[in-house]
Amino acid sequence: MELLMEFMGKGFVTMLMISMPCVLTAAGIGLIVGIIQAVTQVQEQTIAAAPKIFAVFLVIMICGYSYVRLLSNLLMEGTNIAFNVMAKQDNFVLPANYYKYTKPFNEEFKSNGFDNQPTINDLMKEPGGSKFLDGDGKLEYNPANKQPNPRPNFIEAKKIYSR
Repeated sequence: MELLMEFMGKGFVTMLMISMPCVLTAAGIGLIVGIIQAVTQVQEQTIAAAPKIFAVFLVIMICGYSYVRLLSNLLMEGTNIAFNVMAKQDNFVLPANYYKYTKPFNEEFKSNGFDNQPTINDLMKEPGGSKFLDGDGKLEYNPANKQPNPRPNFIEAKKIYSR
């Protein structure tokens, strides 16, 4: 758990290292433009936006390669922790041979829901006697209800009748 908290702290530090130059540049340009506006008494709000956008774009272009390196190092370290360090701690994952000696879902898989259907061996022994070809098991086709207020479905009917 300490390892995960340490990695999360490294993520926050990386986030600050990437965002801080851009934020400081925008704040610095805003301060300079604000001082110039106060001296010249030109109180136009849009004058400060263009230099800030240009300066932040310039900072991203200059420092972009180092930002990509920081993020790729963080990603590589995260995948190393996830697949090499955490996978070897028995507290977090099951051992590789866990299902070799146990059958955790044995009861659920006993009945597959198709007990009344013939198996492939039955079909091969009696190809003409298939239950699939009988007319007994076919569903009837009923046309859709064309009334302006159709009947509610099962869930809606259950809610209506439970009141």
